[in-house]
Amino acid sequence: MSHYSPVVAALVTMLLTIIILISKFGKEIQDIPNERSLHETPVPRIGGVAMMAGLLTGWMLMLTSLKWWIVLPLIGLFIVSLLDDMHNLPVRKRLMAHLAAAAILVVGAGLLTQQGMLIALIVLLLTVWMTNLYNFMDGSDGLAGGMALIGFSIYGVAALISHDDTQAMLNFTIGAAALGFLYNNFHPAKIFLGDAGSIPLGFLAASMGLWGWQQGYWAAWFPIMVFSPFIVDASVTLVKRTLRGVKVTEAHREHYYQRLVQMGWSHSKVALAEYGLMLGTGVTAVSVIQQAFPWTVILAWGGIYAVLMLVIDAAWRKFKRAQHA
Repeated sequence: MSHYSPVVAALVTMLLTIIILISKFGKEIQDIPNERSLHETPVPRIGGVAMMAGLLTGWMLMLTSLKWWIVLPLIGLFIVSLLDDMHNLPVRKRLMAHLAAAAILVVGAGLLTQQGMLIALIVLLLTVWMTNLYNFMDGSDGLAGGMALIGFSIYGVAALISHDDTQAMLNFTIGAAALGFLYNNFHPAKIFLGDAGSIPLGFLAASMGLWGWQQGYWAAWFPIMVFSPFIVDASVTLVKRTLRGVKVTEAHREHYYQRLVQMGWSHSKVALAEYGLMLGTGVTAVSVIQQAFPWTVILAWGGIYAVLMLVIDAAWRKFKRAQHA
């Protein structure tokens, strides 16, 4: 049955997305353009409902293979994030939910007893950050959905290399749900994920990465390298804003992908460039998956990211000067 899970997830997501688009529900909960937005007209922002329904329907075919410490916090995050999409919850309440979800993951996975307090705390903080940064990076048509398709498919391939078909199918099902959503989200996007989609995806990137590490399928660096296009952009942007003394919780358009769009790149071009980057890091990660810590590969990708960011920074400064001229 598990082999049908990805197909079920993709079809259910696609069907529900279409239903949301033609329903009153979709018209009521819309993303109104603000200072962070790259779109100019209101767009329904509850695509996450369709994607999560598709994913969970696909996973139901593999119920016995699921871990409660992934599914329970995942559903909790989905509910809180959907409420946020509808009512704009305070940042503190959202953060409490993210911390609670990460704590359930860390305790449920047995990290405290297996790895000790320090590792458990590091994983907790990384999970909260991954949960949030996926939301930060969900600001351009087709971006978060496409990265989920590629990232979780890479997890699936890595599980297949370790001869675990079930783990592979669990990950392929997440990727397939993202693909079903992408059909209506690629530029020009008819619908957005909203927090109800992007927050659970970020949590899954962390939790499925942790689960694979626990089973010995990959080293701790592997999930970080697979999702590094998102991690690097969000983390470097956060550090730069913190150093400038800007309020971290404030909405903005300073991510590298956002600046590319502002400088004239189309949403499609940005999405495809990011897909290429993620395929590059993902395929590289799989090719050195047996290594405990592939220094040369990590340093090489660090260099590539540094060059890309310096080039975009220089182009941005030139763009701003031209605007003021």
